[in-house]
Amino acid sequence: MNLFSDNSKIHLNLIDGDVSYFPQFFNTTEADGLFHTLLENTPWQQDNITVYGATYKQPRLTALYGNNGKSYSYSNITLKPHAFNNDLATIKSKIETVVNAEFTTCLLNLYRDGLDSNGWHADNEKELGPNPIIASVSFGAERIFHFKHKQKKDLKEKLILQHGSLLLMKGATQHNWLHQIPKTKKPIGKRINLTFRIIA
Repeated sequence: MNLFSDNSKIHLNLIDGDVSYFPQFFNTTEADGLFHTLLENTPWQQDNITVYGATYKQPRLTALYGNNGKSYSYSNITLKPHAFNNDLATIKSKIETVVNAEFTTCLLNLYRDGLDSNGWHADNEKELGPNPIIASVSFGAERIFHFKHKQKKDLKEKLILQHGSLLLMKGATQHNWLHQIPKTKKPIGKRINLTFRIIA
């Protein structure tokens, strides 16, 4: 089974970062099927999140999968992994054909509409080690993805994450850049994001 329709790679010109984007990493038929399967079969949960001392419902649903039993913590949330299912294992394997890495963990996010979001952050938790590789796959509605440099405030970038796309963040990216999925008041459908990581 070939999940690829186009392996064309776009390298983003980010100073102090290493980011590549594959806009059509999965063909439309496969992306449609994976979106619906993941939407229906994932044990989604909504946790309380604490930011700057305030606690509120996380503005999206999540689930964690892994193959080594390692939990993952961020913003005072600790998630314990489910075992990889066949769909996630297949997606992981395909990503690993273009990335020199073997991922152990996948954090899934479900953005139910435009009011679900993910604020400015870096994926720099200690479990991920130095210079982590983050492979981010998108299925469903397109969303805008923002970057901003941590020190050089005038350095900003954005791109649209397409249905079936893959975004790779490597090297010093998490040290130097923040990223977010902002809220939007525009009517927008559901989006599922899979972020594959390595937890040693």
